[in-house]
Amino acid sequence: MRLSELGEFGLLRELERRGLAQGIANDAARFAPDLVVTQDALVEGVHFRLDWTSWHDLGYKAAAVNISDLAASGAEPEALIVSLGLPGETKASDVIKLYEGIAETGVPVLGGDTTSADRLYLSVTALGRAERVPGRDGARPGDSLVVTGPLGASAAGFHCLQERLTNPCARAHLRPPLRVAEGRELAQSAHAMLDISDGLASDALRIAERSGCRLLIELERVPVADGVAEVARQLDLNVDSLACAFGEDYELLAAVPEPGRFTVVGRCEEGEGVVFLRDGEPVELSGWDHFR
Repeated sequence: MRLSELGEFGLLRELERRGLAQGIANDAARFAPDLVVTQDALVEGVHFRLDWTSWHDLGYKAAAVNISDLAASGAEPEALIVSLGLPGETKASDVIKLYEGIAETGVPVLGGDTTSADRLYLSVTALGRAERVPGRDGARPGDSLVVTGPLGASAAGFHCLQERLTNPCARAHLRPPLRVAEGRELAQSAHAMLDISDGLASDALRIAERSGCRLLIELERVPVADGVAEVARQLDLNVDSLACAFGEDYELLAAVPEPGRFTVVGRCEEGEGVVFLRDGEPVELSGWDHFR
């Protein structure tokens, strides 16, 4: 079977079934007593385009998406390890700008590797400390589903950059939020938590499958970022798809016994899968899946 048929989720399940990997569906790996480690890669032409991404913004985003995985684990970031592959004709000043972007997150770079490559490839490993890591498999019926902020800005921003439209959402695509404080707060009680990197539809399904329950999400309650509706009107796009199917918002989604100060978007119940409702009627939505 080809990866285009299996998909990212299917590949991860197959690796675990064969005993070739353990716990790889989580945002990060936990090592006793409190070390948390995660790794993510950005590939030119897949995750970013240099014709609309500055080297500084690229460095910031590469660090931020990894810090987001630590936030989803309730961890405080401590260090980054950066591996960089790039063509030899790349300007040294551009690479310095990239590292300045990484430094803007406030997490130090303590090592890494550089190598020649046909196109830019950036891999970051982030290390942090957490007292409690919720994971993705503890959600239970009766839990509330909460998010830490509005969704859809990154999706709208991507389309703005692609179509050369002026809209504040463009910055959201290039500069993900850092929700470390929110992650640490939610981790104290959350039964399951992850960051919304592949879209609410895909990421909610990860919690549902790992926890063995159904997630019901009411689209009227999903907070949509400012500017998203305007972009949807301009480009004849669907607001729900921008907010729930594209991804790269890097807000946190958590299943909690009490929502506290966070926005409730739905609940967990007996059953399986993810159900989206608008005005009580089911809506079909699917998020990002690599390879498919």
